Amino acid sequence: MVKTEDIKTILDILENTYPEAECALDHINVFQLIVAVALSAQTTDKSVNLVTPALFERYPDAYALAAAEPDEVAEYIKRIGMYKTKAKNIVGMAQKLVAEHGGQVPEDYDSLVALPGVGRKTANVVLSVGFGHQRIAVDTHVFRVANRIGLVKEKDVLKTELSLMERVPEERWSRTHHSLIFHGRQCCDARKPKCDECPVNTLCEYIHGED
Repeated sequence: MVKTEDIKTILDILENTYPEAECALDHINVFQLIVAVALSAQTTDKSVNLVTPALFERYPDAYALAAAEPDEVAEYIKRIGMYKTKAKNIVGMAQKLVAEHGGQVPEDYDSLVALPGVGRKTANVVLSVGFGHQRIAVDTHVFRVANRIGLVKEKDVLKTELSLMERVPEERWSRTHHSLIFHGRQCCDARKPKCDECPVNTLCEYIHGED
């Protein structure tokens, strides 16, 4: 792994390179956020943003979505992957929000992951983006980039998250999450990373053969 003293340098460079890095899912409240994040599993944020305007117009809150039939909801999101399963999950999520949380998204990790279609990553994104908590949500970009650079050396998502939490100062967790995602999308591609253009190539273990 990269030296502890180099982590701050890497994070500073990435933050300066991607000052616009933030959640790319369009939303205007926490309800829309949790639905959008749940829909984004194994598909792109761009694809989700194409289907959510009509979805949220038809179902503006948890009460409206809870009263819907999954097959009806599926028609609004059929352009994204696993749309039938996701339609069932978000309706179930809305029903649980209504039944147990007064239609509001809870600001609590355990309550969030108890909702249908909400896993660890979704819960962390909601707590970070929706409620302002410091969290590191590990998606495919964060997992790949953090391990490729050498910020951590882990074989799975959970261990990557826990290791990042140990090595990155807590006040930088959320910002680091977004910076790593943007770096993964714009430079550190899964198949063809743009190493010559990489702003942290002098510190990256992948480039220097320590991967």
